[in-house]
Amino acid sequence: MTKLLDAPERPLRSSGPSGPAPRAGLARRIRNLLTSPKYGPVTVTAVLFVVIFIAGGVRYRGFFSGQVLLNLLVDNSYLIVLAVGMTFVILTGGIDLSVGAVVALSGMIAASLLQTGWSPAAVIPLILVLTSILGLLVGLMIHVFKVQPFIATLAAMFLARGLCYVISQSSISITDPTFVQLAVARIPLGGNLSITPSVIIAVVVVAIAVWVLHATRFGRTVYAIGGGEQSGLLMGLPVARTKVLVYVISGFCSGLAGVLFTFYTLSGYPLTAIGTELDAIAAVVIGGTLLTGGYGFVLGSVLGVLVLGIIQTIITFEGTLSSWWTKIFIGALLLVFIILQKVLTSRRR
Repeated sequence: MTKLLDAPERPLRSSGPSGPAPRAGLARRIRNLLTSPKYGPVTVTAVLFVVIFIAGGVRYRGFFSGQVLLNLLVDNSYLIVLAVGMTFVILTGGIDLSVGAVVALSGMIAASLLQTGWSPAAVIPLILVLTSILGLLVGLMIHVFKVQPFIATLAAMFLARGLCYVISQSSISITDPTFVQLAVARIPLGGNLSITPSVIIAVVVVAIAVWVLHATRFGRTVYAIGGGEQSGLLMGLPVARTKVLVYVISGFCSGLAGVLFTFYTLSGYPLTAIGTELDAIAAVVIGGTLLTGGYGFVLGSVLGVLVLGIIQTIITFEGTLSSWWTKIFIGALLLVFIILQKVLTSRRR
């Protein structure tokens, strides 16, 4: 009894909610989210997209509409697929400079074979197989011969672009009824909203990529290689096979993006998609994937593509600006996000 009486009094805890504490906890969580090297860049990208869209809606009549948003997907479905493949490569700390040339090569193969009477049911799988084999050769060059990804994919870029000119030095029109139908088809969503079949294909590719990266051993190995290849080897992960397969995936996505691009243009041309590889890299980096690998999300890359698309849309609505302003804004954004990544990763250390 004496001990109980002599014990110091403890303040009673209030069972009700406290005002400042939840607000402080929320502010701390937001701060941790923005300063995280994993979630910070992609969060900034999402906020940037919303801000640009609101600014466009305030400035231009008709900008605030569902179809404007859907048109971002319609116009950039091929770039979304291309960015998915690039995300796999960059997550391992690699790079792929050949994707734009492979898009052009896919269009040239499709146009030339369709012109000679081949069926689309044979042409499309053939393109996907050939571009996947090219990606396999690039991956083997990097792994077996220890060639830097920059050099290996640069060689593949020259090879693919050169093959385009071997097929034809001029544009080849596509008049196949199936390709024409897929090019003009619209899928109604109600309320005067519609999308194209290419959007459906892009969404399926994104969904599969998200599942692969976050629900399979292969995806976990991709992140582990980007975090530290030697650590992955010590853990017994299939590092060599994974490094090769990411370039196969990139080649497959490049071939599929080329097919989607032919739906959009209904032609094959050797100079198609020059510089598109830089757009894909920019979209992935702006979407929050670290160039050194290990951090990033496919959905972030999709956001990066949408940011590039909405900048182009605003320039179109403005009407008085040159299309080169798109490249200027992309360059500025890319520089900002690389600096942001550097700051966040240095804080992490």
